[in-house]
Amino acid sequence: MNPSDTTLSDSPSGRPVLLQGWRPWVIAGAALLGLFFWFRGGKKAAAPSAAGRPVPVAVAVARKGDMAVQLSGLGTVAALNSVTVKSRVDGQLVRVAFTEGQMVRQGDLLAEIDPRPFQVQLMQAEGQFAKDQAAHQNALADLRRVQSLVQQGIVSRQQLDTQTAAVAQFEAALKADQAQVESAKLNLTYSRITAPISGRVGLRQVDAGNMVRASDASGLATIAPVQPINVVFAVPADHIQKVMGQNAKAGKLPVEAWDRDLRTRIAAGALAAIDNQVDPATGTVRLKALFANEDRALFPNQFVNARLLVDTLRGVVIIPTAAVQRSPQGAFVYIVTADSTVELRPIETQGTDGDDTAVGKGLSGGETVVTDGLEKLRPGSKVALPKPAGSKG
Repeated sequence: MNPSDTTLSDSPSGRPVLLQGWRPWVIAGAALLGLFFWFRGGKKAAAPSAAGRPVPVAVAVARKGDMAVQLSGLGTVAALNSVTVKSRVDGQLVRVAFTEGQMVRQGDLLAEIDPRPFQVQLMQAEGQFAKDQAAHQNALADLRRVQSLVQQGIVSRQQLDTQTAAVAQFEAALKADQAQVESAKLNLTYSRITAPISGRVGLRQVDAGNMVRASDASGLATIAPVQPINVVFAVPADHIQKVMGQNAKAGKLPVEAWDRDLRTRIAAGALAAIDNQVDPATGTVRLKALFANEDRALFPNQFVNARLLVDTLRGVVIIPTAAVQRSPQGAFVYIVTADSTVELRPIETQGTDGDDTAVGKGLSGGETVVTDGLEKLRPGSKVALPKPAGSKG
């Protein structure tokens, strides 16, 4: 055994104790213990530096003014009434008198069906009417002769009654013939298909030369009025009482139609009707607004964002909606103080309009609120404000 790896020492009992390799183990343990305390000490020293580093945030200044309270909802443009133009008689379509997308007025000619079969039917009905009319005249003459003979006692009373009944039969036949004549005239009129309402004509469904029938489901085309036009949209049922109250007090509430991105206003109108029930599936109530649509910017079945002006808040403090935070105790904001630290401030909101929120209590105009970087803040946190535009460094 190597003397450098083994030593002998005396124990209290006088017996020798063998110690093997004590020097390497002691050195390694001391090194590990030193590293442990160095790591903990370095971490603790770095903690105050991280805690004291300012948090970069975005801010906005609360302003005082008037804010509109609006309700928004996805809406669908709907024509006041839409008509599918159909033929009322069977026949061959010989002429189409409209252009697809054309604006037409009520009574304008749209198409024409071959009128010749209906002209023939009219001639037949008029011929039958003339024939029965002649027979009726003859029966009347016979009736007058029989009446004279009865007075002279030459013929019996029974012959008079028979001739009177014959005259009544011819009169009934004339009424039926007259009805046939009027029906043939009506069918001849129906061979000219006219616009039942004013509006924009859709795409043509049938070309000239085809046979059309009154039972065809698709019809020739559709006509939809576009001036004026409706927009049907829904709002949460929680706001319906306020909408009804404002509508009764202020008259027709203004409604605006915006595009899908809420960037461009398409048209302006007014609230026309409120539905009589809440949709249990969505918890909303449907509203209908009427638009003059003078520039024809709204099309039937077009999707728009409807914005209903319910009220206008006067002289309130307005801040960006992004600055408002929620907690179990209510809404709050972070205020930037003069020493660039933040203070938690409870507030009461009165309404929201898009990116703006009206504050009723807890905030004054001119105070600076944090709008971005809120997740890293605590009361008293140091913040780094953005540099003004155009500044250097």
